[in-house]
Amino acid sequence: MALVMHSYKGNKNSDKAFIAAEFAGVKIDMPSGFEMGVTNKTPEFLKMNPLGRIPVLETPEGPIFESNAIARYVSRLNGDNSLNGSSLIEYAHIEQWIDFSSLEIYGNIFNWFVPRMGFMPYSVPGEEAAISALKRGLEALNTHLASNTYLVGHSVTLADIITVCNLNLGFSTVMTKSFTSAFPHVERYFWTLINQPNFKKVVGDVKQTESVPPIKKAGQPAKPKEQPKKKEAPAAEAPKAVEEEEAPKPKAKNPLDLLPPSPMVLDEWKRLYSNTKSNFREVAIKGFWDMYDPEGYSLWFCDYKYNDENMVSFVTLNKVGGFLQRMDLARKYAFGKMLICGSEGPFKVKGLWLFRGPEIPKFVMDEVYDMELYEWTKVDISDEAQKERVSQMIEDAEPFEGEALLDAKCFK
Repeated sequence: MALVMHSYKGNKNSDKAFIAAEFAGVKIDMPSGFEMGVTNKTPEFLKMNPLGRIPVLETPEGPIFESNAIARYVSRLNGDNSLNGSSLIEYAHIEQWIDFSSLEIYGNIFNWFVPRMGFMPYSVPGEEAAISALKRGLEALNTHLASNTYLVGHSVTLADIITVCNLNLGFSTVMTKSFTSAFPHVERYFWTLINQPNFKKVVGDVKQTESVPPIKKAGQPAKPKEQPKKKEAPAAEAPKAVEEEEAPKPKAKNPLDLLPPSPMVLDEWKRLYSNTKSNFREVAIKGFWDMYDPEGYSLWFCDYKYNDENMVSFVTLNKVGGFLQRMDLARKYAFGKMLICGSEGPFKVKGLWLFRGPEIPKFVMDEVYDMELYEWTKVDISDEAQKERVSQMIEDAEPFEGEALLDAKCFK
């Protein structure tokens, strides 16, 4: 059995193992079609990692999760390399820098970047603490690199691979040139290694961010309900001891629930989509068009307005993942496919959505702030070219419109 990586292209944590594999002369396969939030929730995946996290490496001896452990395993598969040092003390120093870069560098970059993207609660004190701790870590790393080309010894080790992957998150997202210029030896180290052939073959061309991303809201907060004001009783009623409580108002129905019944049952389509494992075009796509009710549903293309910003693969994937999370309120009334196209940045984000009703539901437009970041175009099903585009998006056709798919995400 070959080594199989379960992850998506461009995942920083998977890159550690792939770079180690380049140095160690090891081959790792990564099947296409991995869908974050879907593939990693299946019973088969949860048997490999009960937390449902990526990456996971399948080996002949069994699965491995946690990215540093995977990279360690890969680095030892071929003994004819120096990734783990040539002595016990070098091995200990390699482990030392792996732990250091994971905790002091990556951990603080993560705590700076992720809240700004809306995936964790944002606070000014929290960000200031993360930046302060990151600077301490970078100062220590800078001091060590002032007299060392590599972290341990005189060639690349696993410590360098993991540290450079951890730094890559910072350089590509929040650590601008004005920030990193205070750590010149870290800069020299990062750019020297990230451009070595075995690194570049995995991560491609890396560009430093020009600005710290603006703070994004995690979602539109619900407006607090106003407490009904008690009516003052007229003077004649003053002796009344207990005021009658107003009868609770019935919860308003979603307008989509009041539409005439449709012969298309959304859950039946979702089951067909999920359960079709072969002959997808002949079974699932044909089934979709047989079911589709243009009177009860509408189809929409969406195109991200700011694709020129999508230079970093995992940032783009997280952006789309966050959008799908915020669309959860529409799960009963919608089905969607989001395609991330391109083999390198800028990546193009294109989507297809099926909504109950003739228009995009108003509550979705009001509550999901990401909606305004996309151009929305209603599908004309009388146009055969548009129908074919719908079919290709549902089946993750690759190449799509002349470009490779970085990933395809489904909302169902």
